[in-house]
Amino acid sequence: MRDRIILGLESSCDDTAAAVVRATPGNPCGEILSSVVFGQDGLHAEFGGVVPEIAARAHAERLDLVTRAALVEADLALGDIEAVGVTAGPGLIGGVLAGVMFAKGVAAGAGLPLYGVNHLAGHALTPRLIGDVAFPYLMLLVSGGHCQFLAVEGPEEFRRMGGTIDDAPGEAFDKIAKLLGLAQPGGPAVEAEARKGDPVRFDLPRPLMDRPGCDLSFSGLKTALRRVRDLIVAERGGLTRQDRADLCAGFQAAVVEVLAIKTHRALEAFAGLHGRSVLAVAGGVAANGPIRGALQTVAADAGFAWSAPPLALCTDNGAMIAWAAAERMAVRAPDGMDLGARPRWPLDTDATPMLGSGRKGAKA
Repeated sequence: MRDRIILGLESSCDDTAAAVVRATPGNPCGEILSSVVFGQDGLHAEFGGVVPEIAARAHAERLDLVTRAALVEADLALGDIEAVGVTAGPGLIGGVLAGVMFAKGVAAGAGLPLYGVNHLAGHALTPRLIGDVAFPYLMLLVSGGHCQFLAVEGPEEFRRMGGTIDDAPGEAFDKIAKLLGLAQPGGPAVEAEARKGDPVRFDLPRPLMDRPGCDLSFSGLKTALRRVRDLIVAERGGLTRQDRADLCAGFQAAVVEVLAIKTHRALEAFAGLHGRSVLAVAGGVAANGPIRGALQTVAADAGFAWSAPPLALCTDNGAMIAWAAAERMAVRAPDGMDLGARPRWPLDTDATPMLGSGRKGAKA
Protein backbone atom coordinates (compact mmCIF):
# COMPACT_ATOMS: atom_id res chain seq x y z
CA MET A 1 0.00 0.00 0.00
CA ARG A 2 1.19 3.52 -0.75
CA ASP A 3 0.91 6.74 1.19
CA ARG A 4 -2.45 8.49 1.20
CA ILE A 5 -2.49 12.29 0.96
CA ILE A 6 -5.77 13.81 2.16
CA LEU A 7 -7.15 17.34 2.03
CA GLY A 8 -9.21 18.21 5.10
CA LEU A 9 -11.73 21.06 5.27
CA GLU A 10 -13.34 22.48 8.43
CA SER A 11 -16.04 25.17 8.67
CA SER A 12 -18.34 24.15 11.52
CA CYS A 13 -18.17 27.37 13.55
CA ASP A 14 -16.05 30.50 13.09
CA ASP A 15 -12.74 29.13 11.77
CA THR A 16 -12.28 28.36 8.08
CA ALA A 17 -9.55 25.74 7.91
CA ALA A 18 -7.81 23.50 5.41
CA ALA A 19 -4.93 21.09 5.83
CA VAL A 20 -3.06 18.39 3.99
CA VAL A 21 -2.11 15.23 5.88
CA ARG A 22 -0.11 12.18 4.81
CA ALA A 23 -1.08 8.75 6.14
CA THR A 24 1.61 6.12 5.64
CA PRO A 25 0.81 2.39 5.96
CA GLY A 26 2.65 0.95 8.95
CA ASN A 27 3.15 4.38 10.53
CA PRO A 28 1.07 4.67 13.73
CA CYS A 29 0.55 8.40 13.28
CA GLY A 30 0.12 10.90 10.49
CA GLU A 31 2.24 13.69 9.03
CA ILE A 32 0.78 17.19 8.77
CA LEU A 33 2.09 18.67 5.52
CA SER A 34 0.20 21.92 5.99
CA SER A 35 -2.46 23.47 8.20
CA VAL A 36 -4.00 26.87 7.56
CA VAL A 37 -6.74 28.52 9.61
CA PHE A 38 -8.52 31.78 8.80
CA GLY A 39 -10.18 33.02 11.99
CA GLN A 40 -13.19 35.31 12.25
CA ASP A 41 -12.72 36.97 15.66
CA GLY A 42 -12.68 40.42 14.11
CA LEU A 43 -15.98 39.84 12.31
CA HIS A 44 -17.86 38.89 15.48
CA ALA A 45 -16.14 40.97 18.18
CA GLU A 46 -18.74 43.74 18.36
CA PHE A 47 -21.59 41.23 18.76
CA GLY A 48 -20.18 39.43 21.82
CA GLY A 49 -20.36 36.02 20.14
CA VAL A 50 -20.48 34.21 16.82
CA VAL A 51 -23.22 35.38 14.45
CA PRO A 52 -24.16 32.35 12.32
CA GLU A 53 -25.08 34.32 9.18
CA ILE A 54 -21.82 36.28 9.22
CA ALA A 55 -19.84 33.09 9.85
CA ALA A 56 -21.49 31.25 6.96
CA ARG A 57 -20.84 34.10 4.52
CA ALA A 58 -17.20 34.30 5.57
CA HIS A 59 -16.75 30.55 5.08
CA ALA A 60 -18.22 30.73 1.59
CA GLU A 61 -15.80 33.56 0.72
CA ARG A 62 -12.70 31.94 2.24
CA LEU A 63 -12.87 28.21 1.58
CA ASP A 64 -11.15 28.45 -1.80
CA LEU A 65 -8.52 30.81 -0.40
CA VAL A 66 -7.66 28.66 2.61
CA THR A 67 -7.53 25.53 0.43
CA ARG A 68 -5.15 27.18 -2.00
CA ALA A 69 -2.98 28.34 0.91
CA ALA A 70 -2.86 24.82 2.36
CA LEU A 71 -1.78 23.35 -0.99
CA VAL A 72 0.91 26.00 -1.39
CA GLU A 73 2.20 25.40 2.13
CA ALA A 74 2.37 21.65 1.44
CA ASP A 75 4.08 22.32 -1.93
CA LEU A 76 1.48 20.18 -3.66
CA ALA A 77 -1.08 20.56 -6.42
CA LEU A 78 -4.66 19.37 -6.31
CA GLY A 79 -3.61 16.50 -8.57
CA ASP A 80 -1.45 15.16 -5.73
CA ILE A 81 -4.44 14.81 -3.39
CA GLU A 82 -6.03 11.36 -3.11
CA ALA A 83 -9.16 12.12 -1.07
CA VAL A 84 -11.13 15.01 0.40
CA GLY A 85 -12.41 14.99 3.97
CA VAL A 86 -14.88 17.63 5.13
CA THR A 87 -16.76 18.39 8.32
CA ALA A 88 -20.35 17.36 7.61
CA GLY A 89 -21.61 18.19 11.11
CA PRO A 90 -22.37 18.97 13.83
CA GLY A 91 -22.11 22.74 13.82
CA LEU A 92 -23.68 25.95 12.60
CA ILE A 93 -25.60 24.70 9.61
CA GLY A 94 -24.66 27.57 7.28
CA GLY A 95 -20.95 27.02 7.78
CA VAL A 96 -21.22 23.24 7.58
CA LEU A 97 -23.24 23.52 4.38
CA ALA A 98 -20.68 25.88 2.83
CA GLY A 99 -17.90 23.41 3.57
CA VAL A 100 -19.79 20.37 2.28
CA MET A 101 -20.79 22.08 -0.96
CA PHE A 102 -17.25 23.31 -1.57
CA ALA A 103 -15.80 19.85 -0.84
CA LYS A 104 -18.26 18.27 -3.26
CA GLY A 105 -17.12 20.67 -5.96
CA VAL A 106 -13.46 19.89 -5.34
CA ALA A 107 -14.07 16.14 -5.24
CA ALA A 108 -16.24 16.12 -8.36
CA GLY A 109 -13.93 18.40 -10.32
CA ALA A 110 -10.77 16.47 -9.44
CA GLY A 111 -12.35 13.00 -9.47
CA LEU A 112 -11.51 12.36 -5.80
CA PRO A 113 -13.31 10.27 -3.17
CA LEU A 114 -15.24 12.33 -0.61
CA TYR A 115 -15.50 11.57 3.11
CA GLY A 116 -17.93 13.38 5.39
CA VAL A 117 -16.44 13.62 8.88
CA ASN A 118 -18.12 14.17 12.23
CA HIS A 119 -16.41 17.23 13.69
CA LEU A 120 -16.32 15.59 17.13
CA ALA A 121 -14.67 12.50 15.67
CA GLY A 122 -11.98 14.76 14.27
CA HIS A 123 -11.15 15.93 17.79
CA ALA A 124 -11.52 12.44 19.23
CA LEU A 125 -9.10 10.87 16.73
CA THR A 126 -6.46 13.62 16.96
CA PRO A 127 -4.33 11.64 19.48
CA ARG A 128 -3.71 9.06 16.75
CA LEU A 129 -2.65 11.80 14.32
CA ILE A 130 0.09 13.06 16.63
CA GLY A 131 1.28 9.90 18.39
CA ASP A 132 1.26 6.13 18.70
CA VAL A 133 -2.07 5.76 20.50
CA ALA A 134 -3.87 2.44 20.10
CA PHE A 135 -7.57 1.76 20.45
CA PRO A 136 -9.25 1.84 22.92
CA TYR A 137 -8.49 5.02 24.86
CA LEU A 138 -10.48 7.51 26.92
CA MET A 139 -11.10 10.91 25.34
CA LEU A 140 -12.25 13.99 27.19
CA LEU A 141 -13.59 16.31 24.53
CA VAL A 142 -13.90 19.83 25.95
CA SER A 143 -14.78 22.63 23.56
CA GLY A 144 -17.03 25.62 23.07
CA GLY A 145 -20.07 23.53 22.30
CA HIS A 146 -19.32 20.06 23.63
CA CYS A 147 -18.07 18.23 26.70
CA GLN A 148 -18.04 14.44 26.66
CA PHE A 149 -16.11 11.49 28.02
CA LEU A 150 -15.74 9.00 25.16
CA ALA A 151 -14.31 5.50 25.05
CA VAL A 152 -12.75 5.60 21.57
CA GLU A 153 -12.82 1.98 20.43
CA GLY A 154 -12.29 2.40 16.68
CA PRO A 155 -12.39 4.95 13.83
CA GLU A 156 -16.19 4.95 13.99
CA GLU A 157 -16.78 3.35 17.39
CA PHE A 158 -17.41 5.76 20.26
CA ARG A 159 -19.04 4.96 23.59
CA ARG A 160 -20.17 8.00 25.57
CA MET A 161 -19.43 7.53 29.27
CA GLY A 162 -20.64 10.93 30.45
CA GLY A 163 -20.91 14.55 29.51
CA THR A 164 -22.48 17.89 30.25
CA ILE A 165 -26.21 18.07 30.83
CA ASP A 166 -26.29 21.78 29.97
CA ASP A 167 -23.53 24.25 29.05
CA ALA A 168 -20.20 23.07 27.71
CA PRO A 169 -17.14 24.50 29.51
CA GLY A 170 -16.13 26.64 26.55
CA GLU A 171 -19.63 28.06 26.31
CA ALA A 172 -19.53 28.85 30.03
CA PHE A 173 -16.17 30.61 29.66
CA ASP A 174 -17.58 32.72 26.83
CA LYS A 175 -20.67 33.67 28.84
CA ILE A 176 -18.62 34.55 31.91
CA ALA A 177 -16.37 36.75 29.79
CA LYS A 178 -19.43 38.54 28.44
CA LEU A 179 -20.85 38.99 31.96
CA LEU A 180 -17.59 40.57 33.09
CA GLY A 181 -17.00 42.73 30.03
CA LEU A 182 -14.05 40.74 28.70
CA ALA A 183 -13.16 40.11 25.09
CA GLN A 184 -14.26 37.11 23.05
CA PRO A 185 -13.36 34.31 22.73
CA GLY A 186 -13.86 34.07 26.47
CA GLY A 187 -11.55 31.18 27.34
CA PRO A 188 -8.20 32.97 26.86
CA ALA A 189 -9.60 36.21 28.32
CA VAL A 190 -10.86 34.56 31.52
CA GLU A 191 -7.65 32.55 31.90
CA ALA A 192 -5.54 35.71 31.61
CA GLU A 193 -7.66 37.56 34.21
CA ALA A 194 -7.60 34.54 36.55
CA ARG A 195 -3.79 34.73 36.79
CA LYS A 196 -4.22 38.03 38.65
CA GLY A 197 -7.03 36.86 40.93
CA ASP A 198 -7.70 35.06 44.21
CA PRO A 199 -9.44 31.74 43.48
CA VAL A 200 -10.83 31.32 47.01
CA ARG A 201 -12.28 34.78 47.64
CA PHE A 202 -15.73 33.78 46.39
CA ASP A 203 -17.46 30.55 47.38
CA LEU A 204 -18.67 29.24 44.02
CA PRO A 205 -20.41 25.85 43.67
CA ARG A 206 -19.04 22.61 42.20
CA PRO A 207 -22.16 21.25 40.45
CA LEU A 208 -23.16 17.56 40.41
CA MET A 209 -20.47 16.47 42.86
CA ASP A 210 -23.19 14.67 44.84
CA ARG A 211 -24.31 12.68 41.78
CA PRO A 212 -22.48 9.43 40.99
CA GLY A 213 -20.93 8.97 37.59
CA CYS A 214 -19.13 11.45 35.38
CA ASP A 215 -21.88 13.71 34.02
CA LEU A 216 -21.17 17.43 34.35
CA SER A 217 -23.05 20.71 34.65
CA PHE A 218 -21.77 24.27 34.27
CA SER A 219 -24.96 26.32 33.96
CA GLY A 220 -25.44 26.62 37.73
CA LEU A 221 -21.85 27.74 38.22
CA LYS A 222 -22.36 30.47 35.64
CA THR A 223 -25.58 31.57 37.37
CA ALA A 224 -23.87 31.65 40.79
CA LEU A 225 -21.11 33.89 39.46
CA ARG A 226 -23.65 36.27 37.92
CA ARG A 227 -25.40 36.58 41.28
CA VAL A 228 -22.13 37.39 43.04
CA ARG A 229 -21.33 39.97 40.37
CA ASP A 230 -24.77 41.55 40.70
CA LEU A 231 -24.44 41.69 44.49
CA ILE A 232 -21.07 43.46 44.26
CA VAL A 233 -22.43 45.93 41.72
CA ALA A 234 -25.49 46.64 43.89
CA GLU A 235 -23.40 47.20 47.02
CA ARG A 236 -20.49 49.14 45.51
CA GLY A 237 -21.83 50.57 42.27
CA GLY A 238 -19.54 48.49 40.04
CA LEU A 239 -16.68 46.03 39.80
CA THR A 240 -13.06 46.85 40.46
CA ARG A 241 -10.33 45.24 38.40
CA GLN A 242 -9.51 43.01 41.36
CA ASP A 243 -13.14 41.97 41.72
CA ARG A 244 -13.16 40.88 38.11
CA ALA A 245 -9.87 39.01 38.42
CA ASP A 246 -11.06 37.23 41.57
CA LEU A 247 -14.33 36.22 39.91
CA CYS A 248 -12.42 34.79 36.95
CA ALA A 249 -10.02 32.95 39.24
CA GLY A 250 -12.85 31.49 41.31
CA PHE A 251 -14.77 30.41 38.23
CA GLN A 252 -11.75 28.79 36.61
CA ALA A 253 -10.82 27.00 39.86
CA ALA A 254 -14.34 25.56 40.08
CA VAL A 255 -14.21 24.31 36.47
CA VAL A 256 -10.78 22.77 37.05
CA GLU A 257 -11.93 20.94 40.18
CA VAL A 258 -15.12 19.64 38.59
CA LEU A 259 -13.30 18.39 35.50
CA ALA A 260 -10.57 16.77 37.60
CA ILE A 261 -12.98 14.87 39.85
CA LYS A 262 -15.27 13.79 37.04
CA THR A 263 -12.30 12.74 34.92
CA HIS A 264 -11.03 10.54 37.75
CA ARG A 265 -14.43 8.83 37.85
CA ALA A 266 -14.42 8.36 34.10
CA LEU A 267 -10.94 6.85 34.22
CA GLU A 268 -11.99 4.32 36.83
CA ALA A 269 -15.07 3.38 34.81
CA PHE A 270 -13.00 3.04 31.64
CA ALA A 271 -10.42 0.89 33.43
CA GLY A 272 -13.21 -1.45 34.50
CA LEU A 273 -14.16 -1.96 30.84
CA HIS A 274 -10.82 -1.86 29.03
CA GLY A 275 -8.01 -1.68 31.57
CA ARG A 276 -5.69 1.30 31.95
CA SER A 277 -4.43 2.83 28.74
CA VAL A 278 -4.43 6.50 27.66
CA LEU A 279 -6.32 9.61 28.72
CA ALA A 280 -6.51 11.94 25.74
CA VAL A 281 -7.83 15.50 25.87
CA ALA A 282 -8.88 17.61 22.89
CA GLY A 283 -11.00 20.64 22.03
CA GLY A 284 -10.45 24.33 22.54
CA VAL A 285 -10.75 24.23 26.34
CA ALA A 286 -7.84 21.76 26.40
CA ALA A 287 -5.65 24.77 25.63
CA ASN A 288 -6.37 26.19 29.10
CA GLY A 289 -3.17 25.80 31.15
CA PRO A 290 -4.63 25.03 34.61
CA ILE A 291 -7.19 22.60 33.17
CA ARG A 292 -4.52 20.85 31.11
CA GLY A 293 -2.19 20.56 34.11
CA ALA A 294 -4.87 19.23 36.45
CA LEU A 295 -6.00 16.58 33.99
CA GLN A 296 -2.44 15.44 33.37
CA THR A 297 -2.01 14.96 37.12
CA VAL A 298 -5.28 13.02 37.35
CA ALA A 299 -4.16 10.72 34.53
CA ALA A 300 -0.82 10.00 36.20
CA ASP A 301 -2.46 9.33 39.57
CA ALA A 302 -4.85 6.85 37.91
CA GLY A 303 -2.07 5.02 36.09
CA PHE A 304 -2.98 6.25 32.60
CA ALA A 305 -0.67 7.59 29.94
CA TRP A 306 -1.37 11.14 28.81
CA SER A 307 -2.01 12.52 25.33
CA ALA A 308 -2.89 16.07 24.44
CA PRO A 309 -2.44 17.77 21.07
CA PRO A 310 -0.32 20.89 20.63
CA LEU A 311 -2.34 24.01 21.25
CA ALA A 312 -2.80 24.67 17.52
CA LEU A 313 -4.59 21.33 17.19
CA CYS A 314 -6.83 21.87 20.22
CA THR A 315 -8.97 24.40 18.40
CA ASP A 316 -10.77 23.72 15.12
CA ASN A 317 -8.45 22.80 12.26
CA GLY A 318 -8.41 20.94 8.97
CA ALA A 319 -5.68 18.47 9.94
CA MET A 320 -7.96 16.59 12.33
CA ILE A 321 -10.61 16.31 9.59
CA ALA A 322 -8.08 15.02 7.07
CA TRP A 323 -6.84 12.44 9.57
CA ALA A 324 -10.36 11.31 10.48
CA ALA A 325 -11.02 10.83 6.76
CA ALA A 326 -7.81 8.78 6.48
CA GLU A 327 -8.96 6.57 9.36
CA ARG A 328 -12.31 6.05 7.65
CA MET A 329 -10.74 5.17 4.31
CA ALA A 330 -9.51 1.96 5.95
CA VAL A 331 -12.96 0.85 7.11
CA ARG A 332 -15.58 2.10 4.65
CA ALA A 333 -16.31 3.36 1.17
CA PRO A 334 -16.42 7.09 0.43
CA ASP A 335 -19.61 9.14 0.58
CA GLY A 336 -21.60 10.06 -2.49
CA MET A 337 -22.58 13.44 -3.82
CA ASP A 338 -25.74 13.17 -1.73
CA LEU A 339 -23.67 13.82 1.43
CA GLY A 340 -25.70 16.17 3.61
CA ALA A 341 -24.81 18.84 6.16
CA ARG A 342 -25.97 18.01 9.69
CA PRO A 343 -26.43 20.56 12.49
CA ARG A 344 -26.65 17.67 14.99
CA TRP A 345 -24.67 14.46 14.87
CA PRO A 346 -23.96 12.55 18.10
CA LEU A 347 -20.94 10.25 18.06
CA ASP A 348 -22.60 7.58 20.17
CA THR A 349 -25.93 7.06 18.44
CA ASP A 350 -26.96 4.36 20.94
CA ALA A 351 -26.67 6.66 23.97
CA THR A 352 -29.66 8.48 25.39
CA PRO A 353 -29.57 12.15 24.34
CA MET A 354 -28.21 14.32 27.17
CA LEU A 355 -29.34 17.69 25.86
CA GLY A 356 -32.68 16.77 24.42
CA SER A 357 -33.79 15.76 20.95
CA GLY A 358 -35.97 17.31 18.32
CA ARG A 359 -37.02 17.00 14.70
CA LYS A 360 -33.40 17.34 13.58
CA GLY A 361 -32.15 14.64 15.94
CA ALA A 362 -30.21 14.38 19.18
CA LYS A 363 -28.03 17.31 20.14
CA ALA A 364 -25.42 15.19 21.96
